[in-house]
Amino acid sequence: MSAPGTSKQCWSLKKIIFYIVFSEKFTAMNIHALLSFIIFLSVIGGHANATTYAMPENSGDSVITQYPDGMPLTRTDEDETLLDVARRFLLGQTEIVRLNPDVDRWLVKKGEVVRLSNKRILPDSPHDGITLNISEYRMYYYPPTKKGEAPKQVRSYAHGVGRQDWKTPLGKTRITRKIKNPSWHPPESIRREHAANGDPLPVVVAPGPNNPLGTRSLHLALPGEYRIHGTDVDKIHGIGMQITHGCVRMYPKDVEELYDMVAVGTPVYIVKQPIKVGWLDNVLYIESHPNLEGEETTLDQRFVEALRLIEKAHNEEIPDLDQLALNKALTEQSGDPVAIYERLPPMDEEVGVMRETQIEDVPVSISRSASVEPRPKPLRKASPDGYYRDN
Repeated sequence: MSAPGTSKQCWSLKKIIFYIVFSEKFTAMNIHALLSFIIFLSVIGGHANATTYAMPENSGDSVITQYPDGMPLTRTDEDETLLDVARRFLLGQTEIVRLNPDVDRWLVKKGEVVRLSNKRILPDSPHDGITLNISEYRMYYYPPTKKGEAPKQVRSYAHGVGRQDWKTPLGKTRITRKIKNPSWHPPESIRREHAANGDPLPVVVAPGPNNPLGTRSLHLALPGEYRIHGTDVDKIHGIGMQITHGCVRMYPKDVEELYDMVAVGTPVYIVKQPIKVGWLDNVLYIESHPNLEGEETTLDQRFVEALRLIEKAHNEEIPDLDQLALNKALTEQSGDPVAIYERLPPMDEEVGVMRETQIEDVPVSISRSASVEPRPKPLRKASPDGYYRDN
């Protein structure tokens, strides 16, 4: 996470920390307040530079956190829209609008407090290569590791996906080509569409600021020229929306970073998971996103899917959940993970025990300090609904 933008701001922050730490009244309570204050200033004062998340310490957990303490907030600058804030922090339009339902995306007052994303639940897919969860307009990239090692980090990026009539296909694919500063050859179907709207396209669109492919293009092994690519200046606010002709569109900064990291042959998993469930430090979270355009599910249907995922995550009968929190998550569909259950942490005497036990019907997990590494899971196959199932 980056410190506030200017050196003067950084020096002021250092002086504040020095004063608090060496004050005679410095206590453990001050430590917590100081950490919260540093995080708050870092988010308020500068642009986000943290799309990199550390993987959870517990191999069974799947919730990642960007800011370790509290709810991250920022203040809008003068003449800044909510979409400008989204771009500043590399969030998608739908994401930031759902997190701030009471803020007008176009008419934002100077100094308005805006809520940012913090926690995310990793999609149910292999932690290998790239996963695109089109339901949340979000990409997850797991950098390569040594054979047998689990990933230590994951990077997450906002992206746009295909419209209702140009859906982004689901399933496993791979990157077949990488092109820098690509030319765009619009398919005949897209040229007809633009011509009908009074906006005829040339046969070839040369590289430049008005090229809808942006500065980088990653071709996928799918029929129909599907790509992960950048965007032009006119469509920058379409990131995080269902707006493309099927391709996956990213912010220029993000796609250039991804382009430099991934290799030809990198696997790509395209999934559709509007509801995700995962653990973090013995707390179970649920994350719910709205339907894609042209798709409708009832609240009852969302409950059925949520309970299926909860039961899968808990590996047994559904526990005594926080029903109010669950109802709120499935109704509001803000995309923000919500805690719905907390189990007892491992007992001290259970450290090193390599099995699960039951104490008064509350599961006790294997200790983090156990020295035996987890066995890698077999590769799982995609199902029609966009989730992955064990073989």
